[in-house]
Amino acid sequence: MDFTPIQTAAAPVLQFVVNMMIALVIFIAFWIFSILFRRVVKRYGRVTRLDPAVLSLLMQVINAIVLVIGAITAFGTIGLDVTALVAGLGLTSFALGFALQDILSNVLSGVLLLVYRPFRLGNYIRVGVQEGHVVGIDLRYTTLRTEHQFILIPNQQLFKESIIIVSNPPTPVGQPPMPPLPPA
Repeated sequence: MDFTPIQTAAAPVLQFVVNMMIALVIFIAFWIFSILFRRVVKRYGRVTRLDPAVLSLLMQVINAIVLVIGAITAFGTIGLDVTALVAGLGLTSFALGFALQDILSNVLSGVLLLVYRPFRLGNYIRVGVQEGHVVGIDLRYTTLRTEHQFILIPNQQLFKESIIIVSNPPTPVGQPPMPPLPPA
């Protein structure tokens, strides 16, 4: 019995299975590396007292980047042409960045505010015509509290305008304190 046709047909399938196993090992290695790298970043963030929101965002971005690089490497190992995939990712990133320009600008401004801390919670600040006590700083908005309202100022505006930190803030006379913000 001649097994040559079966062997020639099975050889590419066997090679594909071997490449799939190697690709799976490569992706798992990148996944483990992303976990270890997140732990290092988390430890560094705790030592430097980085804001938890910034630390969480940083860890998510690093995790996504490492896993995308791992997936592209694994696809290349299988034998897929990854140049089109990389070009597509580049174009998609460009389009998303352009479409989400304002949101990304606010998030980046929020990260910089949380890292550099030009003002802190409880400070009384004036930005343009808005003023109040800072009761919240997150990635998109900084929340000020006045006597009668909460004001959400986009973080991008805090970088475009001057911030005045008032050392002797006005005190409300006969006004009951406003309730705190509801939990996010």
